Amino acid sequence: MSSQIPEVTLHDGLKIPVIGLGTAKLKGSDGVTAITSAIDNGYRLIDAAYNYENEGTVGEAVRKTTVSREDLRITSKLPGRYHSYHDAVTTIQESLYRANLDYYDLYIIHWPNPIQGKYIEAWQALIDAKKWGLIRSIGVSNFLPEHLERLENETGILPTINQIELHPFFNQEEQRKWHEKHEVITESWSPLSRGSDVFENETIQAIANKYNKTIPQVILRWHYQLGAVSIPKSSSPSRQLENISIFDFALDYEDMDSIANLTRPDGRINDQNPAVYEEF
Repeated sequence: MSSQIPEVTLHDGLKIPVIGLGTAKLKGSDGVTAITSAIDNGYRLIDAAYNYENEGTVGEAVRKTTVSREDLRITSKLPGRYHSYHDAVTTIQESLYRANLDYYDLYIIHWPNPIQGKYIEAWQALIDAKKWGLIRSIGVSNFLPEHLERLENETGILPTINQIELHPFFNQEEQRKWHEKHEVITESWSPLSRGSDVFENETIQAIANKYNKTIPQVILRWHYQLGAVSIPKSSSPSRQLENISIFDFALDYEDMDSIANLTRPDGRINDQNPAVYEEF
C-alpha cells in the first residue's frame, strides 16, 4: 500500500493509514471531486456511512481515481434501524451495491443503540459477512467498554477498531486506555471538533506558533501521538494536504499534556452519550 501516511496494523492483520478522510455531507459530483482530490493527495482511508447517504459517491470516487482498489481502505457503517440480524446482512449487501464495490475493507456498527438492545445481532451479521468475504475487517463506533465487553463475552470476537468522538475538548482518556489494553484501535471522529472554539483556542495557538504549524496540524499530530487514527473532513485540496503534513515534527510531553488538559466533562459536541443515544 503506497502512501505518504504511516500505517497501523489492526489485530486481525489489516493495515490502515493513521489519517483518513471523513466524508459526512460529501455527496454528489462535488463529493466525488473532493474525495478524488483527497486520494490524489495521498489519502488511502476513506470513511463513509449508510446514514451519510454517500456510499455511491465514495464508490464513484474509487472508480475515478488512478489509485488501485487494493491500495485503498474503504469504510462504511451500519445504521441503528437495521440491527436485527437479517436486516443487518441485507444492509451490508445494499451498502456494497450502492458503492458498486465487491467488498468493504472495514464495516462498523455506527452506534450501539443500547435501548433497542440488538447490537449483538448486528455484530453477528458483521462476523458472518466477513466470513463470506464481503468485509475484510469489522469494527464499531461509539461503543462504551460495557458494550465491547458484551460483544466479546457473547461472540468471542472483539472489534478491530472503535470510532469515537475524540478531540481536545473531549480526550476520552479512560476509553482509550481500555482500547489499548484490549488491542482495539481508537479512531477519532470530529478530531478537530466542529466549532470555532478550537481554532480560537489560545493554548493550541501558542503550541502551533512554537512549531510553526497550523492549529489543525497540531491537533492531528496530538491524535497521532495518542495512538489514534483520525478522519478529518475537508473538501479543500489545500486543507487536505495541510491535514496530512504532520509527520515532520513531534509535540513534546508538555504540549501533549496541555492539549489533553483542555478536556471538559461536557465536551461532547452534541451531547450524544452512547449509554442512551439511539441512532435512526
